[in-house]
Amino acid sequence: MKREIAPNQMKIDALPARRSLATGQMALSNIDYDERATMRAWESFLADEPKCAGDPVHPSHVRSLIHDSWYRSATGGINAQGIEAPLSSDRDEIEYLTRANAELLSAARRSFASLGQLLDGTGAMLVLADSDGVLIDAIGDKKTLHDGMDIHLAIGGKWNEDAVGTNGIGTALWTGEPTFVHAAEHFCAGIKSWTCAGAPIRDPLDGKIIGVVDLSGYSPIFRPHNTALVAATARQIEKALAEQQHEQRTRLLEAFISSAPGYRRKDGLVIVDHRGRAIFCNNVPDGEATEMMDGPMEPGRGRWLMNLPSSGSEADLARALPAHLRSCHITPLKLDGDLRGAALVFPSVPAVSSAAVVHREVNKHLQDAVAMIVGESEALHAAIDVACRVARSSSVTSLLVEGETGVGKELFARLVHAGSRRTANDPFIAMNCGAITRDLFGSELFGHVAGAFTGASREGKPGVFELAHGGVLSLDEIGELPLEIQPFLLRVLEERVVNRIGDSRGRPVDVRLVASTNRDLKHEIDAGRFRRDLYYRIGAVSITVPPLRERGEDALLLVEHFNRQIATAAGEDPLEFSREALDALLAYQWPGNVRELKNLIGRLHVLARGRDIGLHDLPGEIAAPSATSDDGKTLSAESPGGTLVEAERQAMKNALAAEGGNLSRVARRLGISRPTLYRKLDQYGIRRGFL
Repeated sequence: MKREIAPNQMKIDALPARRSLATGQMALSNIDYDERATMRAWESFLADEPKCAGDPVHPSHVRSLIHDSWYRSATGGINAQGIEAPLSSDRDEIEYLTRANAELLSAARRSFASLGQLLDGTGAMLVLADSDGVLIDAIGDKKTLHDGMDIHLAIGGKWNEDAVGTNGIGTALWTGEPTFVHAAEHFCAGIKSWTCAGAPIRDPLDGKIIGVVDLSGYSPIFRPHNTALVAATARQIEKALAEQQHEQRTRLLEAFISSAPGYRRKDGLVIVDHRGRAIFCNNVPDGEATEMMDGPMEPGRGRWLMNLPSSGSEADLARALPAHLRSCHITPLKLDGDLRGAALVFPSVPAVSSAAVVHREVNKHLQDAVAMIVGESEALHAAIDVACRVARSSSVTSLLVEGETGVGKELFARLVHAGSRRTANDPFIAMNCGAITRDLFGSELFGHVAGAFTGASREGKPGVFELAHGGVLSLDEIGELPLEIQPFLLRVLEERVVNRIGDSRGRPVDVRLVASTNRDLKHEIDAGRFRRDLYYRIGAVSITVPPLRERGEDALLLVEHFNRQIATAAGEDPLEFSREALDALLAYQWPGNVRELKNLIGRLHVLARGRDIGLHDLPGEIAAPSATSDDGKTLSAESPGGTLVEAERQAMKNALAAEGGNLSRVARRLGISRPTLYRKLDQYGIRRGFL
């Protein structure tokens, strides 16, 4: 008859803090170890076990830690006459174990390499087990390693208490403390000639036990300090794990800097690793902080948040988010081509600014999306205003966003999504038409049924229209859509029904389409590469996002925005730009637009020798650009009369002359605010009366 284990004997999976080594490292001298007495106690325990009820009684010469483990072993159904541990010799399973524990194996490599040579001829072996007690590495004395095979103390052997009863590995896993088990103290008869000392290895990020390092051999190798040796080795492995995690954290932050969408300084940011645990948290909003406050190192850090899908697409990542995190923008972070984490950005509610004043009446989601678009120029606000009107309208089902590469067209698609959301789960699906091969366009857009064509998925696959049902579909680079696919897209937009390839059944879809392009679609129509009827269908309402060179001092606002964003992500102070550097950045034409500016600020954070940025830190094309005079001659910044200041002064004079001295129209023509215009007029000593 098996007894239930008392509550105070239940296993603790992950202790919040390490206990004193003394608890698990009780030397045998504290309890006089007598081989025969221990064997008699074990035999008596087995003989009396069926008759016992309630808590076990500990014989005075058997440690309570051992007796409690015997009790767990007996009540767990372990065969006391067992001679070996379970062993998996399947090559695929061993390979899976190696991949699953790659980080632990890598962290232990240095310690095992240094100790392995010292153990040769000592009769001892050092083994590494995972969190289930399965051995994943073993080194040491060759004869001992060979003899260990007899009891399956080898890679693939399972040594937790549930598999083989009381032993150094399994009991250390159970107690969460460094533990030794000597000779007759083992529960199974077949391993009583061995002695072992195991110490748990904890993940430095969340404190959970992820493995055990164990020193084993025949009983003569026992020394009281064996436990201290494995405990020190476990600490070395944990230190190596911490270094690995720090390096990965740094690389993920760098990946975020180069790829994550822009956000304001008050926005929240969480970086999760490949296991879905928060490794960096900054300014997490109050609504999210309540869910993320139990990390051991800083609010939210170490907290498991989500399972990362294998595909790494933004759509799959968004679907993997738990409900309480779906207000964030999630971006995959890849290292060496593999998905290794994700960035979660929580837009803050924007402070009252010119953009917020214009759109004061919009809902919170729309305000958050507007806050993601940094700038104060009138041209930008005009585009934002149109996008907000489309977002709030239920009758407009498509929008065309035109603009040069790098101006931030996707932000306008997300703005439409934010303003048209009816529930928190309404999807946003983005597809770049320029990244799809011609053969796959139909399948990606409309999906396919099983066996529709060679290479088709066995289960079939929904297209992006189905995935976006109830939400927004963003088709970037719509001008790249093959001519033969365009009629099918037009039909879906007209009928609101999609047919998967190979299927006659129509599937109704409720999707708002935001198409974007950096091409002149009217020119593409004239060239026969784009259908006129499709253009009028997707372009009933259109937005032109202005290039950065036409947005005046927005460039300086963006410099400040990206500077603080990147500094916050890296845990550093923002860079300080000199007046000359800011003037050069303002005068530059930015052919790559906002994306080019963001990348520049990211490079400066990485490559600049100090925190103060001057002209010498900027690329040559920005620090000393060429300009063109009114007569078409090229002026160099180094040539007399060809300085950037002179070029700007002349541009202002030309604008004043063209607008007849009307300062409102001059400011609009130059793409700057009236206060900026007044400041520059005063700076250059220009008076309207000079005309």
